[in-house]
Amino acid sequence: MTQKSYINAPQTNSQLLSKVTVDVDTRKKLISEFIGTYFLVFAGTGAIIVDSLTNSLTHVGVAITFGLVVLALIYSFGHISGAYFNPAVTIAFLYLGKISKKEAIQFFLTQLLAATGASVTLLIMFGNVAHLGATSPSGSLIQSFVLEFILTFVLMIVILTSSVHGKAIKSFAGIAIGATIALEAMFGGPISGASMNPARSFGPAVVSGTFNDLWLYFVSTILGSLCAAIVYQTLHEEEQK
Repeated sequence: MTQKSYINAPQTNSQLLSKVTVDVDTRKKLISEFIGTYFLVFAGTGAIIVDSLTNSLTHVGVAITFGLVVLALIYSFGHISGAYFNPAVTIAFLYLGKISKKEAIQFFLTQLLAATGASVTLLIMFGNVAHLGATSPSGSLIQSFVLEFILTFVLMIVILTSSVHGKAIKSFAGIAIGATIALEAMFGGPISGASMNPARSFGPAVVSGTFNDLWLYFVSTILGSLCAAIVYQTLHEEEQK
């Protein structure tokens, strides 16, 4: 009895078209995530550098810069990649099943690479001023750890409830998220740096050589975003009952 072999079976036109479409979509998403994360770090940490050189922006100005750049980027790239720009956010969306494992890994690495590229650009432009805006605790590690956890938790809750929830007014998501980042940066910045984003801390740390306590900005933010995702999932499940 002859057995059919599908090992070298030619793909149909529809299968080839589907594969090409997926590849194009993935490329667009990765380009969007790279540009978005790059500009977030470039503008945000660049504001820290400029303020350090000129004393013209103040801490409030730096916080507003972070909020405004995120607001602009969400409306620019949200419809393409989802506008994550943050490995902690990416992991939370992976937990919720909003993106695949492969896509999450690609986003994660792209975000770290983009942040590093932004810091390299700033180093070339200004030199190693203010450690390129690297985050570091001003007090105890536990104080900054808890603060970063809470800040990221709140940010992730705002992201999910304003841009994912079925009843959310999604057209205002960028404003809500940008305002949250600006607000949290205003009062959290002097204590922990108000990172809320592993990529934002990773780029300046790697390029400036400031690795002290970098782990804190990965662990606390990722835990904060995951806990927010769990809480959101629990609330969403309750609403479905």
